[in-house]
Amino acid sequence: MRRLTAPTGRSVEMTDEQYRAWANRDLAPHLHREAYVHVLRESGLPDHQAHSLYDRVIDTSSWTPYPDTAEVLKGLHRQGIKTAVVSNIAFDVRPAFVAIGAADDVDEFVLSFEVGAIKPDAAIFETALARLGVDAAHAVMVGDSDEADGGARAVGCGFILVDPLPTAQRTDGLSSALTDYGVKL
Repeated sequence: MRRLTAPTGRSVEMTDEQYRAWANRDLAPHLHREAYVHVLRESGLPDHQAHSLYDRVIDTSSWTPYPDTAEVLKGLHRQGIKTAVVSNIAFDVRPAFVAIGAADDVDEFVLSFEVGAIKPDAAIFETALARLGVDAAHAVMVGDSDEADGGARAVGCGFILVDPLPTAQRTDGLSSALTDYGVKL
């Protein structure tokens, strides 16, 4: 999983062409599949298992959100605090938010494949800020990658790093991070 979730760099042996697919994987579904299946194969999985696991990885119904995700989004929404999901992703994650009953609590989804930019590129954060109508000085990015999500600092946003623990080991990831930052839920 670490090889699949590395935000940058080469996690396995790659030709230049394979690396281009990897570096741009979140901009197009076909590049995402090509890059991830390559990483899975290079990690020792036979081709049919690599494809099967990839299909499972991108199936949002198989995802487990942090336990407090819906509660935090609902709390922010009730307070009139605008939120955006800013994600390096090559497919629609909205169904995952529908599944936990929080889709209506997110004001904007700013997804790499839809906006043509990948974190830490300032363009993806600027797009989110523009869509929300929020000044960077009044915004905070909450994410699990200092390298990718921390790119929000370059446009003037605050940044909260959430330890990327496995979901089963987390009970209050978002709520405690926001509370520590001074947001009351």
